[in-house]
Parts: sequence; structure tokens; C-alpha cells
Amino acid sequence: MQGSNTNIQIVWFKRDLRLNDHAPLKMAMESGLPTILMYCFEPSWMNSPDSDWRHWRFVWQSLQDMQAQLKNKGAILAIFHAEVLEVLEKLAAEYQIQSIFSHVETGNRITFDRDLAVADFCQNQGIQWQEFQTNGVKRRLFHRKGWEQQFIAHMNEPLAVPNWAKFQGVVLGKKWKQRFSLKTILPELEQHNLLMQPGGEGPAHRYLSSFLNERSKSYFKHISKPEAARRSCSRLSPYLTWGNLSTRQVFQITQARIKSSGDKYNLQQFTSRLFWQSHFIQKFEAECRMEFENLNRGFDQIRQVTDPTLVKAWAEGQTGIPLVDACMRCVCATGYLNFRMRSMLVSFLTHQLWQPWQSGVHHLARQFLDYEPGIHYSQFQMQAGTMGVNTIRIYNPVKQAQEHDPQAEFIKKWVPELTTLPTPFAHEPWKMTTLDQAFYGFELGKDYPSPIVDLEKTHAHAREQLWAMRKSTAVRQENQRILKVHTKRKDAEETSVMGDAKTQQKLIGVEKLKG
Repeated sequence: MQGSNTNIQIVWFKRDLRLNDHAPLKMAMESGLPTILMYCFEPSWMNSPDSDWRHWRFVWQSLQDMQAQLKNKGAILAIFHAEVLEVLEKLAAEYQIQSIFSHVETGNRITFDRDLAVADFCQNQGIQWQEFQTNGVKRRLFHRKGWEQQFIAHMNEPLAVPNWAKFQGVVLGKKWKQRFSLKTILPELEQHNLLMQPGGEGPAHRYLSSFLNERSKSYFKHISKPEAARRSCSRLSPYLTWGNLSTRQVFQITQARIKSSGDKYNLQQFTSRLFWQSHFIQKFEAECRMEFENLNRGFDQIRQVTDPTLVKAWAEGQTGIPLVDACMRCVCATGYLNFRMRSMLVSFLTHQLWQPWQSGVHHLARQFLDYEPGIHYSQFQMQAGTMGVNTIRIYNPVKQAQEHDPQAEFIKKWVPELTTLPTPFAHEPWKMTTLDQAFYGFELGKDYPSPIVDLEKTHAHAREQLWAMRKSTAVRQENQRILKVHTKRKDAEETSVMGDAKTQQKLIGVEKLKG
């Protein structure tokens, strides 16, 4: 029985729920000390406004996948329902903790503050906490000079393969399970929703394989289509968010597939988005206040009042604008929506409804199975126009429906109230005359809501307000500061948030997604 005189180390899993390409695991095994593999369901995080049970069920499924693999290696993962610091304090009272190994996490303010508390604990206890880079994101990097080269170099490094022959586990007694029991949350964790992707390395690799070998053939053709994208896009985002796959694994496997398949166009378009993903997380890492505040402070004087009635209609998919409602109902039910339609939802909230982006940012965070704070807050502000340095895009949901759901297939799937209507009316039911409504047995305002806003008027208002703000001295000054921090070129007048021409070539097609 191991006791208080036993020197041990801990591998702390966070959003890196895999056993492959895992630098903390690899380094821990090289040290040769008895090791606790640990994950904590943290109440503070689970109760945060950006958290939903769908996230924790995905995590639970991922942990069960890991447990099955570990069983074959003679190891076990200790899973607790408690704050990490509380668990560490109890472990330190019973064992001599020499080291903690983990990946750096670019998360929300709650996880950032938790990490600061853990750092203080480790310093006070004389514990060495070794953190390893997560994907292409660098901690304490407050400029972009050389970042692109570092990203590419990291993607091409050999995978971090743990040597399980060197692993020595620590067996924790029953009291540990009782002390930090999962009993109160287990019923929720074990619920299954067949409309949502399952968590785990196994499902992650199956999705990656089916995408590279089959589904990617229509990737760029269907990337903006709300229905077709569900199959043609990779669907890897939740597996990257929760760490069932590393970006490096996906990058290297995709590069090998490009060589063997010859499908450079679709797969290079996909690879560029791995760069794009890390780019936005790096932006958040450098200026994480954007979780709460406008990145460009010059926009602080607009959209200061929230109308709960409008936000509620948007969040419940009851706006009377069919594509908006279909997208919201879809993401609430399945946890997934393609990029263009996500952008349209944010655009509608902030431009057509003229609501502060903060009024809806947590709602969509709870719906996205792939909620990644570094991407979520950056993208929300980009679509809301509060970045300042990006082109203002105000999506027309009718035009988007006509172009990307021309037969109203997606709309009718998620807004069945419109199933019996011909396509033009399914796109714009408010254009039905009284005679049309009688003919189709449909009553606007009863069977389906009337539009809560006039799209033409709200579009004009938003455009006027935002472009006026962009010309203000405060916004222009903030733009200069933002460009210095988040881009790599010195000439701010010629620099965009996407970097120089070479980087833009790598990200070709990204801007096409936003129009």
C-alpha cells in the first residue's frame, strides 16, 4: 500500500482527452515515478454560464473510451467530481507529489483563474508543474512575429508517443471514489442523445477516416450549405476542442492523404482551417478580455441595451425568419451547425436585432458541442463587427436561404410548420397574401410567427451605425493597437487580421465563407 512517504507524479487531463500524441503522458513515463492519471469534473466550470450537459456527456464518453484503452495497458484513470485544487490538496496530504504534467489550456476565465490557483499551490508545495504546448498556440506570446513559422514547425514535429512499458500506476483506495464521488452527476453523464456526435478517440478517428477517404470529395462545394455540410464537412471540431485528436495528428494524417489521393484542392482547403483555428485561439490567448469586452473599445458606446424579448425569440428559434429559426433549432438539437450559418445567427442577433453580442454569446456556447472559447469569442466579435479591423458583414438570411438552401430542405426539416408551403413562401412566409394562406391552410402569426423585425430597415440601421463608428477616432486608434498585437506585418495600413499575402494564400477561401 502506497502512503505518505511515496513519491508520485500526476498527469492532469483537461481538454486533451486522448492517449496518443500526448506530451505530458510521454514525459511522465520517461521520469519513471509512480503516476496518477487524473481528470476532474469541476463544479465551478460545470455551473458556468457557457457550460451545458452536452459538453460533459461528451467528456464522459471520451473518458470511458480512455478507460477501455487503459485497461489493456494495466492502468486506470482516476475521475473525480471536485475542484482540482481540492483534489490536489488531499493528494498532497497523503503522497509526496513531485511533479504535475499537463497541457496548457486556453479556456474561459474560470479555468484561467483555476490554473493561477494551481500554480500558487505548486509553488507553495515545491511541486514542479510542467505544462506543454497545446496544438499551435503559444502562451505568453503578445505579438505574431514568427508565429506562423512556429505553427508550421510544430505541425511537422514527430508525435509525442508515450512509452507504456515504463508506466507505473498508483492505485487509489475506495475512499477516494467516495470522497469525490460522481454519484450526483452520473445519471446526466450517462444519458445518450443520438443526434449528437459521441466523444472519444475511437469515434474521432472514424470521423477523420470517413472524411479523408470519402466525405471530403464535396468539402468545399458544400461547406456553406446547412444541410449538405453536415456530411461533407469534417465534423472534427468537437474532437479537436476536447482533445480526442491533436491538431498535429489531423495535419499529418491529412498531408499523407493528400499525397496518396491527389485531392489537393479539398484537403488543402481543409488544412488551411487548422491554421485558422489556431490563429483565433492565439488571438484569444493574447487578449482574453474579449470574453467579456469589445476587442476594439471604440465600439463600447453602441448596442448597450438588451431587449430580453428579442433575445428569447432568437434563442428559441421563434423569430419568424425561417433560416434563422431552422439554424437555431438545429444547433440546439444536434450541437452542430456549419460555419456560415453560425455567422448568420450572430449577425442576426447583433445587426438585425441590434443586441449586444454578450446577450447571446453564452447561449450559443451552450449549444455548440465543439465550444472552444478561443474561437467562440473571437468569432462572435468578428461577426458582431466589434473587432474593428474586419470587414463588416451583415448577412441577409433570405438571400442565404435562397443561395444555400434553395429548395428549403433544411428549413422544412427544422421548421416543420412550413412543410406544406412552396419553396418561395418557405423562404419568406410573410409575403403570402390572405388568399395564399387560405389556400395552403396556413395562418401567419398563428402557425408560425410573423417576423419580429423588418430586415430591410434593420439592415440599413446597422450598416449606418457601424460604418459611422468605423470612421471614429477611437475605433481607428484601437485598430492600430489591435493590428500590432494580432498581426505580424509592421505596416498597419496594409495589414489585415489574416496576416500577409503568403498567409492569405494558405487561408484561401475563408473570406468566401462570410459573404
